[in-house]
Amino acid sequence: MSDSIVIIPTYNEKENIEKIIRAVFGLEKCFHILVIDDGSPDGTAQIVKGLIANEFPNRLFILERSGKLGLGTAYIKGFRWALEHNYQYIFEMDADFSHDPNDLPRLYSACADEGYDVAIGSRYISGVNVVNWPMGRVLMSYFASMYVRMVTGFQVRDTTAGFKCYRRRVLKTIELDKIRFKGYAFQIEMKFTAYKIGFKIKEVPVIFVNRREGTSKMSGGIFSEALFGVMRLRWDGWTRKYPKIQE
Repeated sequence: MSDSIVIIPTYNEKENIEKIIRAVFGLEKCFHILVIDDGSPDGTAQIVKGLIANEFPNRLFILERSGKLGLGTAYIKGFRWALEHNYQYIFEMDADFSHDPNDLPRLYSACADEGYDVAIGSRYISGVNVVNWPMGRVLMSYFASMYVRMVTGFQVRDTTAGFKCYRRRVLKTIELDKIRFKGYAFQIEMKFTAYKIGFKIKEVPVIFVNRREGTSKMSGGIFSEALFGVMRLRWDGWTRKYPKIQE
């Protein structure tokens, strides 16, 4: 039994899913994986179920949904499943190798050994560590994080990062049914909520590599949700009563 589970949302990731699973399972530390598949028509879920049946029945799990229901709702479904199954460290990671599986132990160590509650794989804590992204995307992401800091006063450098480790108590404390955003703003909202509750957050420098295979799911609507959602978060920071930390 592992104390750690990596949640990987998927939609049409047949080129990457088996490779990323094997890369995570090849690490020295034992991680489990939960795939949340949103009805991929390319057979992503069938690949995962084949690996479960033939090789990894006790380490690999899948939850299937009927369609594209949003990144945020996928992670929240995964968080609830992980809490029900008593995992102590719960990770978010993309399927496309933009997040390096070799960084998982570093995020784990920040929480398990250094005592942080949230560890963020940060592209911007030590410069701009992004490979093969178009310059427009780099600038949009970098200035989106700067915008969040200016509006909210929240001093995390990479506010939109999707590579993270949460200690169990963070996800037990955050009222997951009150998380309202589904796209990029979901990542900001989870970090901001953890910060407002009083959890200790560490940014761990990582190198983000743009996907080599498959198709990006990014859209302009995701960025606009983030930009306008930040004002709502600032208002919440003034008016909302946040829960007390649960152990």
